[in-house]
Amino acid sequence: MANQPDPKFPTFSDLYNHLLTLPTPLLPPGKSTSPSLTSSIAALSLHPTLEVAFHILNNDLPSAHFLVRHMQSPPAYEGMFLHGILHRIESDYDNARAWYDNVSESDVFTHTWPGGKGEALDFVARVEKLKKEGKGDKESLEKESLDEIKKVVEWCRQQFGDKRMEDASGAWVKPDENNRKMAEDMVSGGEGFRNF
Repeated sequence: MANQPDPKFPTFSDLYNHLLTLPTPLLPPGKSTSPSLTSSIAALSLHPTLEVAFHILNNDLPSAHFLVRHMQSPPAYEGMFLHGILHRIESDYDNARAWYDNVSESDVFTHTWPGGKGEALDFVARVEKLKKEGKGDKESLEKESLDEIKKVVEWCRQQFGDKRMEDASGAWVKPDENNRKMAEDMVSGGEGFRNF
């Protein structure tokens, strides 16, 4: 039997409107804003990109990261872009810039950043400066962060709808050879951003 939606948040709009009242994801939160919302988000059985975005809005970065790992190659540009946003929030700015670069010509990216890759990378640089040097307008950056996420949600909602998706397997992609090799090296070869 499929999960039943949380009675407090039975629809996409109910939960989305609630998530928009939470603190805006900008810098590493340390923990999710509302751990009880993790199951509420999953219970809606939305398209995985929308589920990722909802987890990001709840600052539940582990849940978001688990899902985007299944969408890190074309044609899953929405998942790839969300992966970049996730790394930006985690303060992994080099990785965020790499993901933004990978999707900079996609429709979801140009919808979100009509000024192009330069505008988006400038935003990442300003967030990085706030994190590393304490310089910048945090309130303004939070607004930009929320606007970015909302535009991706809007795009994904238009593309995939906001109803239950009983079988999400069509959203998953196999990693291309470059991403597969990079992931393998990160786990077994001691290379990349994370050494094990």
